[in-house]
This record gives sequence, C-alpha cells and structure tokens, in this order.
Amino acid sequence: MGKKVIIIGSGFSSLSASCYLAKWGFDVAVYEKNSSIGGRAGQMVKEGFTFDLGPSWYWMPDIFDKFFADFGKQTSDYYTLHKLSPAYKIFFSDDSITIGDTMDKICSEFERIEKGSSVHLRKFISDAQENYDIAINKVVLKPGLSPFELITPDTILKVDQFFKTISGEVRKKFKNPKLISTLEFPVLFLGAKPSNTPSFYSFMNFADFGLGTWHPEGGMYGIIKAMHALALELGVDFHVDSPVGKIRVANGKTIGVTVNDQDIDADFVLSGADYHHSETLLDPKYRQYSEKYWDQRTFAPSSLLFYVGLNKKLKNIEHHNLFFDTDFEQHTYDIYDKPQWPKKPLFYANFPSKTDLTMAPKNCETGFFLIPIAPGLEDTTELREQYFDLIMERLETRTNQNIKDGILFYESFCVNDFIEKYNSYKGNAYGMANTLTQTAFLRPKLKSKKVKNLYFTGQLTVPGPGVPPSLISGKLVSELISKN
Repeated sequence: MGKKVIIIGSGFSSLSASCYLAKWGFDVAVYEKNSSIGGRAGQMVKEGFTFDLGPSWYWMPDIFDKFFADFGKQTSDYYTLHKLSPAYKIFFSDDSITIGDTMDKICSEFERIEKGSSVHLRKFISDAQENYDIAINKVVLKPGLSPFELITPDTILKVDQFFKTISGEVRKKFKNPKLISTLEFPVLFLGAKPSNTPSFYSFMNFADFGLGTWHPEGGMYGIIKAMHALALELGVDFHVDSPVGKIRVANGKTIGVTVNDQDIDADFVLSGADYHHSETLLDPKYRQYSEKYWDQRTFAPSSLLFYVGLNKKLKNIEHHNLFFDTDFEQHTYDIYDKPQWPKKPLFYANFPSKTDLTMAPKNCETGFFLIPIAPGLEDTTELREQYFDLIMERLETRTNQNIKDGILFYESFCVNDFIEKYNSYKGNAYGMANTLTQTAFLRPKLKSKKVKNLYFTGQLTVPGPGVPPSLISGKLVSELISKN
C-alpha cells in the first residue's frame, strides 16, 4: 500500500480528495463525526418525504462532468440529470419573473420588465461567459500559494474587474430594480454582498443563464452517493460516528489523529472539516490563524432552514423559488453591516417534488425553505417559530393558496445546529465570503505553514464556497499532497 492519508470529514471536498488520492496510490481513510457521510450535504427521509439538508442547486454541470471524467466515468453512470424548465421563479411584491431554460426565454422576460434590456443582457452574459472560461479553466485551478497565480494574459486584460463590483456594473446597464435583483442574486452563492463582490465574478451569471439549473433525480444527495460509490471502488476506507478529537504532531510533523480516544497513525492528515475547528484540534503553537484573524474575516451567511412535508400539491410555484418581495438591500445590510435578525427577510423555497415525484408521497409536496441570516446570531425555538409563521403567510399571499392547513410536519435547522453538527464557525452555512481581500491566495491555505504533512480543504480555503468549488478544492489539495 501507498502512504497513509487520514481525511477528516466526508463533505464534497473530502470525498473529492479521497478519490484523487486513492487513484494516485495512497491508502486513504475517511473519518466522519456524524452517523452518515456527506457533511452539510446530508439527506433526511421522513414519512415518505426526501429532503436534501444542505445544497439544493445544481449549477456548473461541467465541473461535475470533469470530476467523474478524471476517473474514466460519467455522471450518468451514477445519477440521472434533468435540466429544469423553468430554472426558477422570483416573486416580487407586485409581479414575478420566470427564468427560463434558454437565453431567448430569459431575454423575452427581461424585455417584458424593461424595454431594451435584452440587448444589454446578451452583452452582459457574453462577457460573463469569457470570465467563466478564465475562472474555471485558469484561476480556480490554482492552489492559492502566490499572488502570481492570478497573473495571466487573460486576467491582466480583466484586472479592472477585480476592483469594480457586480452591483456597480449591473446598475450601469439595468435600471429596473427587479432586473437588478435578478442579476445580483447569483453572487450570493459566493457569500458576499453584490456591492462587495468583484465584477469578475459575473461568471456566476453565465453559470445561471448560460449553463442552466439542473436537478439530479432523487436529490442532491445522489451526488454524495455517487462520489462515495466511486471512492469505495477506488479502495477508500470510511468510518462514521468517528469524531476526530486531536490532530497529533511530533517534531513539527503530523503523525495521525485521535478518534474516540484511539490514536491512529498516518503519513498525512487532510481536514475537510471547518477550518477554524480543525485548527482547534491542534495544540495552540501549531495553529496558523488566531481567533482575532477569524473574527475579522467576512463570513458567508448562516441560514434558518425548514423542512416541510405537505399533504397536497401546491400551485403557482416552481421547483426553485426566490421571494424578493421585500427590500433586497435591507436584508443584506442585516446580514453584513449590522448583523441582526431581519425584520422583513428574503427567502428561498424549494419544492423538488414539483419535478421529481420520487421526493414525496403521491399527491404530496416536499418543501425546503431557507432564510439567509448573519452568522453568530441568537438562535431560539421562539425565533424559529416566529419566522416560520412569517414566511408561510408570505408564501400563501404570493401564491394565492392555503398552505398551512396542508402541513403534516416541519423541522428546523439554524445557527446552533450548524455549530453542533458541523462544528461550523459562528454557525455559518457557506464558509468564507469571496470578497476581493478573501480571494485566491488571500484565503486560508491548503497547506499548513506550521505542521508538515497537514493539509486543509473545503469552502473556507481555495477556491471558495459552493459545491463545484468544493470538488475543485479536493483536487487541488490532493495534487499538493501528491507532489509532496
């Protein structure tokens, strides 16, 4: 057998790394603190209803295709994908916008809202496609070791876009606030305000309008199952209910971990768990980043989540729905500028059973709701109930139907749960925001500066938050370990 690598956690980045390292001849063992694999991308099945507990958007299908192709596989070997038509619907206080599955459909919708806007939209998305090609094929494939990684003939021509913002660029061409919110929405996946996100990240708009929104049959957990199956094929060893209590170090080099009071030896340790938590598993002298460092970072939001089983089919909704019927900028202010529970929150509603009948019993609906909130907020049962009632009332009003009388059950998940289940710093849901000062080489490093053979992966390091970046993060750190 090759050298032994222990991986902490079993989320997307850990699973990705486990596959690459096993393929390259390492002896790989994954230790997961919870009773099932998947990290934040877990699954709950209750009374015939299937819920994805975390990620629910399948964007950038090319990244998934490339991952499986690296192992001589295809996504279709493991799960069936469906392109959603429409991709999603956005509800405003006086109207709604439906995002179709082609640019022609989207342009028609933009024209309905603002005459002449489709001309600007096509140019905006064309530029976003150029950025996507540069970002995905050049920038994000770098391990974040040096600022020179960002300097290429392509990025030099785009350098001004790192100092302009998405918000500023969108507002130059689009005047209608509904269209502005629609175009600013995708960068929220990067965990930062559009006014703090470099305009280069417009590539997320191409991921949205250009590549479309997809759904893996049976839910996003199907991707976890696929990666787990691939890892098993490659010989990876998995251990659940196995929380790592300590990363062991001797003479400045990791020698393994302690799991359930048992010392396990390894040549390398790779943590895909929360980066801040991972460093608490080290003696203080081996930690790279202080508590002050973490406290001064801009973190992506936490979330208040609800998983709802409904005994009837709903009308006037799509698979993915965004409720922007309150002030977009006020809600982002409540997250980033003055962290507090939002008085009038935006929210997201996902009904996968709208297009995938396997997700709910016959004539029923599976509902997943998300309210983005600042990390570190007070989290109580009373607050959760208050916000559940609030969004249910708004959902009923905007879709013109009774919904509460069809609720069989609901469960919630919030700041306290993110901390307890995922050791998440301040209960954040998406990691560290991709602002200009937290991009590429300015993010926490894949390789420890203080402990030899200790590495990190996931959404707090490069390339950043999101499922596709997590797959890439796993590959990048595997390449560093392999070169070592």
